[in-house]
Amino acid sequence: MPDGAIEPKKGRKFDQVLAGARSVFLADGFEGASVDEIAKAAGVSKATLYSYFPDKRFLFLEVCKAECCTQADRAIETIDMNAPVAEVLYHAAREIGDFITSEFGMRIFRVCVGEGGRFPELGRQFYESGPMLVRDRMVAYFDLAIANGDLVIEDRALAADQFNELCRADLFPRMMFSIDDSFTDAEKHRIAKGAVDVFLARYGV
Repeated sequence: MPDGAIEPKKGRKFDQVLAGARSVFLADGFEGASVDEIAKAAGVSKATLYSYFPDKRFLFLEVCKAECCTQADRAIETIDMNAPVAEVLYHAAREIGDFITSEFGMRIFRVCVGEGGRFPELGRQFYESGPMLVRDRMVAYFDLAIANGDLVIEDRALAADQFNELCRADLFPRMMFSIDDSFTDAEKHRIAKGAVDVFLARYGV
């Protein structure tokens, strides 16, 4: 069965295994992480770990999915969708910027790019659980803003992709090419504000 068709087995230690794997991947990266260390960090046997996840790539992907969903849910909980459109977009831009420049976010993107040639399904499935999730959430907000007369957008999916790219300007290439591993709040504010200004200049009323 191809990796894309595999669904993880759920059980009482599923979250425990994910938490242990997250800590090891964050500390050692994908290549450096061993199944023995992950099992130890999770407090389970290797047999138990393998009963949930067939291999390390699949486990890494599930950790990525869980992290992306957590970030997306947090953004929804903390952003008032009824606030002025510029405020909503700024908070969304900061969430995107904070995630891609977080230690775990940097690990995810670097691993997916580094492993993409050997394991294309890893990058493809991460795209579906990460960037595609961001796009869907932005499109849903655009629907609301358009209905309220705050935005004028014909191709909402394209607009969501454009907004995401604006939010990653400067930060993402510096992170991906290991030019910088940390970014100040002022740097992230500059990018987020610029993203909102450019986006509203195109789609604002």
